[in-house]
Amino acid sequence: MTLILGHSDIVALLDRDEVRKAVEIAFAGLATGENHNPAPHALSLPAEGTAIPMAAATPARVSVKLLCDLPANRLHGRPTQRSTIMVSSAGTGECVAILDGRAVTAVRTAAASAVATDHLANPTASILGMIGAGNLAIQHAHAVAAVRDIEQLVVWSRSADTVQRFRDATESLNVAVVHAESPAAVVATADIVCTLTPSRDPIVHGEWFRPGQHINAVGAPPRPDHREIDSTGMKRARVVVDSHSTVMAKSGAVLLAIADGSITADDIRTELGDVVAGLAAGRTSDEQITLFESVGIGLQDLVTANLLIARAHELGVGTDINLSL
Repeated sequence: MTLILGHSDIVALLDRDEVRKAVEIAFAGLATGENHNPAPHALSLPAEGTAIPMAAATPARVSVKLLCDLPANRLHGRPTQRSTIMVSSAGTGECVAILDGRAVTAVRTAAASAVATDHLANPTASILGMIGAGNLAIQHAHAVAAVRDIEQLVVWSRSADTVQRFRDATESLNVAVVHAESPAAVVATADIVCTLTPSRDPIVHGEWFRPGQHINAVGAPPRPDHREIDSTGMKRARVVVDSHSTVMAKSGAVLLAIADGSITADDIRTELGDVVAGLAAGRTSDEQITLFESVGIGLQDLVTANLLIARAHELGVGTDINLSL
């Protein structure tokens, strides 16, 4: 039987702390060779759209998330990104589950940033900055607050209403939220900065970075001509990536900085899994600037889906369908 989980099922089942721990273990397994995550190949769609099949495997299961990035959807009031995850048994090949990818993607992305923050940010970091205040920012606030003692949230968005929704959604953290006047003001204040915008051109400049800061670069779409961080930022920071092969295929921040000679491919060889597994150093001094380049990998989706499948079976949530009939 194949379990079908829709968005509302998934929202009810997700546990942020469980996802963060599973993602951390998964990254370590990627570094040691237990898990596998090949670089995705983008498929061109009409109207400058892109489809990206994101595959991953653990010893027990394999998955593919089909991510469709469709900028033209914005003109019709539809989401610009949609995704569906299919999970199969590595032993029998049976399709175990099909899941909507929206909530999974947001929570596992924030979980990866929290893991990176835990391993790369200064232990005393207490001011968290958000450039962008949408749902992904809300998820990041909750995820990062689980690994650092956050005393203040500094948030920038073009919309005051979006900042208010962010404030309401993070009220349970009991942390003051300050509406910053610009991205530069966020960087000038925060110890940890999360960039969470669908920017084509750099919205954050490396000349703004301060000694000891940690940056999670998250929001840019998986396109080689989109980036939130300029080349100076990539050059000034110690960059750790989720997957070297994946950023070389999808990260505009990396590819454009390499193209203009600011960095080389060897400068972004260190993967987060290497740091988690103790195979590579993370932060090497209090003054070092660290940057996690997060483009997202299918392995994060797979381990999050595994948690959801187990919880759904336990609670009797979702719909079972026999695809063999």
